[in-house]
Amino acid sequence: MFTVGSIFIPVNNLEESIEWYQKVLNIHLLDRWESEEEKGAGFCFHKGDIQLGLIEVKSSDSTEFNIDDHQKNSYYNFKVGDIKAACHHLMNQDVKVTKIENFGGMKFFDFFDLHGHSFSVVEEVAGSPFHSDHIKRIQSTL
Repeated sequence: MFTVGSIFIPVNNLEESIEWYQKVLNIHLLDRWESEEEKGAGFCFHKGDIQLGLIEVKSSDSTEFNIDDHQKNSYYNFKVGDIKAACHHLMNQDVKVTKIENFGGMKFFDFFDLHGHSFSVVEEVAGSPFHSDHIKRIQSTL
């Protein structure tokens, strides 16, 4: 019945952010909107159904939450097939990235947008209950 339709990112400057996200994430601009209440833009990725929206805000909220005093977690992550290539792509775009780490077989790193928002990038682990192939098998039985 429900699926994720869009993920929204708060940005301080919509024009700069549209250019940055298109360049860095290689996403396609679908549409822009502006009303008295809201100014934003919507994008699609080259694969998948989930869309990305940028909403201009006066003060930006965090894109992560605290697990404890020493650890944070992103609200969502970007999935890639080759984490090293993704990390190198971002570094070549002069994007600040953390080192690639391994957590129970899953590889991940974080990167930061032009407003300092933190996002995680993950590479799926074959055999994991969270791997897209496993999820598709489960979904076919639902």
